[in-house]
Amino acid sequence: MAQFPAGHVPLIKRLARWLRPRIPTIPDEPWQAACAALPWAAALDPQRRERLRGLAARFLHEKTITPLGDLELGDHERILLAALCCLPLLEFGEGGLRGWSQLLVYPDAFRVRRSHVDAAGVLHEWDDELAGEAWDHGPLILSWADVCADLEDPDAGFCVAVHEMAHKLDVLDGELDGTPPLPSAWYRQWARDFQRAYDAFCAEVDAGRETTIDPYAAEAPEEFFAVCTEYHFSAPEVLEEAMPEVAAHLARFYGPSPMGAG
Repeated sequence: MAQFPAGHVPLIKRLARWLRPRIPTIPDEPWQAACAALPWAAALDPQRRERLRGLAARFLHEKTITPLGDLELGDHERILLAALCCLPLLEFGEGGLRGWSQLLVYPDAFRVRRSHVDAAGVLHEWDDELAGEAWDHGPLILSWADVCADLEDPDAGFCVAVHEMAHKLDVLDGELDGTPPLPSAWYRQWARDFQRAYDAFCAEVDAGRETTIDPYAAEAPEEFFAVCTEYHFSAPEVLEEAMPEVAAHLARFYGPSPMGAG
């Protein structure tokens, strides 16, 4: 087969972009209504809000949003969910949507069956009640009731959608370990600073001391990253006071928090 000379590569790339299907934009009126209902979007500067609009449009184009049980989601709710899930992608970009295709939305918290074999070979099984879950290469799952609770109290330190999206970003490099894909120099700094902060935080929790950050962050490095992501978006001043180095990394990774710090 004949090949194009090397000089034609930029032309091929431009042609591929031209042939790529255009993503329908979100019309002005429903977008403004969604931003009015989404405190984090309303607080963004116009340039970043428009960037979020483009990401949300791509989300709606690429992802299937499936309500479960008796939950019904109209266009307004779907735009709101798309924008909320795309908040952590404002700096990372559309590449953060790779690797999965479906958002499942339960009306309320949902139960999952867990199992674990301990060091003695004994199988333990239990039920967890969850507000959200992100499968490594499967769907993202949210509780609509918990999403609404986050919207009603946007600076309380909780945002289940960005928590689960943090897991989706984390696993893009093939490992769910609390470190998303980063340039090598930054990766080393991130790993050093997050490990130090995580170890210190776990020591506080293990000692039974009260922490300003949700103690669930001590469950595992990936949960530490996801919980700190929630604080970046919903209580950045708390994170900055408790863990300034972690807060600085997240402000660089996600951009300044729309809720005021950074």
